[in-house]
Amino acid sequence: MSKHYDALETRNSAEREAALMAALPAQVAHAQKNSPAFAKSLAGVNAASINSREALAKLPVIRKYELLAQQQEQRSNNVFGGFAAIGFGKAMPRVFASPGTIYEPEGAGADYWRMARAIYAAGFRSNELIHNCFSYHFTPAGSMMETGAHAIGCTVFAGGTGQTEQQVGAMAELKPAGYIGTPSFLKIIVEKAAEMGVKLPSVTKALVSGEAFPPSLRDWLAERGVSGYQCYATADLGLIAYETEAREGLVLDEGVIVEIVRPGTGDPVPEGEVGELVVTSLNPDYPLIRFGTGDLSAVLAGQCPTGRTNVRIKGWMGRADQTTKVRGMFVHPGQVAEVVKRFPEIKRARLVVTGEMANDQMSLKVEAQDAEGLLQKIGDAVRDITKLRADVTVVALGSLPNDGKVIEDARTYK
Repeated sequence: MSKHYDALETRNSAEREAALMAALPAQVAHAQKNSPAFAKSLAGVNAASINSREALAKLPVIRKYELLAQQQEQRSNNVFGGFAAIGFGKAMPRVFASPGTIYEPEGAGADYWRMARAIYAAGFRSNELIHNCFSYHFTPAGSMMETGAHAIGCTVFAGGTGQTEQQVGAMAELKPAGYIGTPSFLKIIVEKAAEMGVKLPSVTKALVSGEAFPPSLRDWLAERGVSGYQCYATADLGLIAYETEAREGLVLDEGVIVEIVRPGTGDPVPEGEVGELVVTSLNPDYPLIRFGTGDLSAVLAGQCPTGRTNVRIKGWMGRADQTTKVRGMFVHPGQVAEVVKRFPEIKRARLVVTGEMANDQMSLKVEAQDAEGLLQKIGDAVRDITKLRADVTVVALGSLPNDGKVIEDARTYK
């Protein structure tokens, strides 16, 4: 039995990149024609010229708060804010809602969210029963996993959330091959089963998502006979990356183009540097072009030992939106990026906020060469852009932490 879901996972890296870049111009053109939001934001863009990562990086990033704002502005005439390329009817069997409220369409295509690849990598195979404990209410997680499981050929028990004793009872009687849901709820179920004196020997594997899956919990489950794997997906984009048995980062899905950019900008960072995940989806129904997830991650060097050749990322490493309030004023990563762009001498920068509440102090640490004479000018730029004063200090190249932070809130709260 194959360890890989399909041949796409093991194709030559150059072949994959060529295929993605060949599909990109058509997706941009499709978004311009069928998505009013992108018709506006990409007005004047020659879609045929967007055939490389360099060209893609010149397009604007659409961040989640912007998508939400456009949806809210257009509630009366377009609940999706003009981003969806399909409308109500057979082309859109379901609509979901995420906190905000952000509405997400589900198209009619099989495995619409592309979750089958992650479920397969977690060890599930056709003719198995999966106990799905993601919510079927409002949010798409339950449907995301169910449609992926069906694509593999699995049967799904729609467990949903809560009712722990009933979950244990259903598992004991139905004997599913494994669990899909949040890792914390799986732990609760396993603990409840032990408390009830009920054994669940059939549950030997799990695909978890929606929250952190620390090694300590992974090992705790393994000690109880459950091999847990994680995946990274969002309600906007579907599957982005998934874990394999190698447990070395997460392998990117085949249906997305992923960039890592400096927080507050759309500028790609060097490989290995932590930044915000920006994703371009090849989904024709919801063609998100350069969608900023707001999540931090970094690219891992090399390929997965399982033979999958796609790029790997470290997984979720925090949030990119580091906006903070200083002396009553909001300061956000984009402002720090604007300061950096004014001075080619600056390679990287980090704004550190210290002090106690009501006594805030800002310090801009910059990695730069021959910038000592520019300290006053850099300080003036900070004040011009943020309307706040900051001390500017030069630090050695490569000395700032590689954690994706552009703004560090180091204040003490008493």
